[in-house]
Amino acid sequence: PQVLGWRVAAAVTWSVLLLPICTAAFIILSGLDPFHPVRWISNSFNDLYTSYVVFCIFLMSVVIIVISIFNVEFYAVVPLIPCSRLALIGKIIHPQQVIHSFVHAIMGMLVAWCATVMTKGRFQFLAVSCTPSESLEDAAPQMCLNEYHLFFLLSGTFLGYSYSLFYLINNMNYLPFPIIQQYKYLRFRRSLPLLIKHSCVESLYFVRNFCVTYYFFGYIPKVWICTTMDLHTDSKLHPLDTLSGLLDLSLFYHTWLSGVFLLMTWYIAWLLFKIYATESHHFPIQPTFAQETDQCLPKILNSNPPLLIKFLALQDLMLLSQYSPVRRQEVFSLSQPGGHPHNWTAISRECLSLLSDLTQRLIAQQEAAANGRAKLPVGELKVPPQTPGAVGIEDVSFQSQRSNIVLRTSMSPLVKPSLMPVKTSPGTDIASPFSSPALSYKMGVVDIKSPWHGPVRSPHVMRRGPKLWTSISDQQMNGSHDESFPVLSAARTGSEAVQPRFIYTWLQNKQEQIKNFLSKRALIMYFFSKHPEASIQAVFSDAQMHIWALEGLSHLVAASFTEDQFGVVQTTLPAILNTLLTLQEVVDRHFKLPHVSSKPPRISGSLVDTSYKTLRFALRASLKTALYRITTVFGEHL
Repeated sequence: PQVLGWRVAAAVTWSVLLLPICTAAFIILSGLDPFHPVRWISNSFNDLYTSYVVFCIFLMSVVIIVISIFNVEFYAVVPLIPCSRLALIGKIIHPQQVIHSFVHAIMGMLVAWCATVMTKGRFQFLAVSCTPSESLEDAAPQMCLNEYHLFFLLSGTFLGYSYSLFYLINNMNYLPFPIIQQYKYLRFRRSLPLLIKHSCVESLYFVRNFCVTYYFFGYIPKVWICTTMDLHTDSKLHPLDTLSGLLDLSLFYHTWLSGVFLLMTWYIAWLLFKIYATESHHFPIQPTFAQETDQCLPKILNSNPPLLIKFLALQDLMLLSQYSPVRRQEVFSLSQPGGHPHNWTAISRECLSLLSDLTQRLIAQQEAAANGRAKLPVGELKVPPQTPGAVGIEDVSFQSQRSNIVLRTSMSPLVKPSLMPVKTSPGTDIASPFSSPALSYKMGVVDIKSPWHGPVRSPHVMRRGPKLWTSISDQQMNGSHDESFPVLSAARTGSEAVQPRFIYTWLQNKQEQIKNFLSKRALIMYFFSKHPEASIQAVFSDAQMHIWALEGLSHLVAASFTEDQFGVVQTTLPAILNTLLTLQEVVDRHFKLPHVSSKPPRISGSLVDTSYKTLRFALRASLKTALYRITTVFGEHL
């Protein structure tokens, strides 16, 4: 928290300090008058010192602080990639995202109001005096709605919501760490031209979309404002929800310019937060004082800090393993007294644990791709609540679920990687009645009543999975169910106890029927079907920390050949090579799966980072380089 706190404060401070520069540029461009340049420049500089401009700068500073708070609250070092269109819709309507969009829409309206105040002219006030065309000369003037001002306010609201929506869809909360370490000023200067270009182009598209929206629905807020504030409509002016009203070039230019101003100020705050948050940080290897133990690199790696801190720690490990011989000696040092390699043990254990977790995850994904959907572990199956009166009474539809047990094996990955214990994701389905018995056996799920369980596995015995739904006639045709009905009719208490479980069974059957019905509809499958590329990207979404673990571990092992005076690395070298070779085999098998591209896609230079889409290719290259680095250094000694 201390590491992130001052970085956020510095980013917000610089965002607020750069706001007057953006405001001055907006005032100069909003009063554009190329035919009278001297008057244009003098009027623009005179407006910079007026009280309303100072107030607008203060108000927009508050807006920048609010936007920065949301950047801090919504940042992520591991991007959340929706694998289907339904998952994307679920992200959009999530309560947190709804709050994010609502607040950004309000902030956009405030920025648009400041833009109208600083632009002056016909955009400045919401209500203006007007004279009805049918009135006589001595008629009193009335207050009419200034639709230009309303158009500006609604455009700011629309741009704020659109910014929030694109912030979610493009994973702009993702913090990519730079491959090449540079000064913060150089990173900002390099991104500034892209920021200006992106703001201009995006504002153009947003204003276009808003004009189309206002053409169809603009009369609704206009009528509501006139009714609420008792304002009239100036019939001398063209309404803006018509083609003639929207073809006003001056209106379009000022709306576009205010959109550029809004996006630039918000993107600057977002960019500065990214630059400061991903700056490398040096963690001490050994504590100088006792209270600094929790801030040491081995302690942070083996604890559960925020993901950003763990990423910074792994990045620091990668940097020290390459460029800091003094800190490498601290990693290889022994504790005093005792003479134990605590630093190396903690660092190597965490790196190997990360790589082993990735290996198991890839094995589970490959097994699911080869044999069908993987399944939830039995411990996560939903079982209806038990009641004391229902003891001894079993429902047939749950017998197969209740008879499953999980057998965890601990075989070496060198024997057969597919037999390793697999960590399944929350969306997997191992012991499905539709999955093959071989898949269930490989994943460690064994059905006691299955003909494949036990010393004899007859190939002539077919496994009968539970039906999707049952009826009374089906149960009466089966002789094994006839004995349960007299028991239920004889024991009234038992019947009342079993009734909630029958309701649960009926609901489950209806759910399966609905799923089967919807799966045959093309429109439904359009939203429910998973995109293969997105699913693959989701598997490697956190591969950046595995890349750093690979590079840091391999560089330390290579450096230990000449720098490790006590031989602490030699004790874990077999485990390191074993883990790397197993991961190499699993990664090679992954790239041979169908729908998996073997070449990384081209990433065009854009303000929004999409490097997470190519993390699997970077992981493969880092893994091969790490193995080559170790084998080249040790050579014939292996």
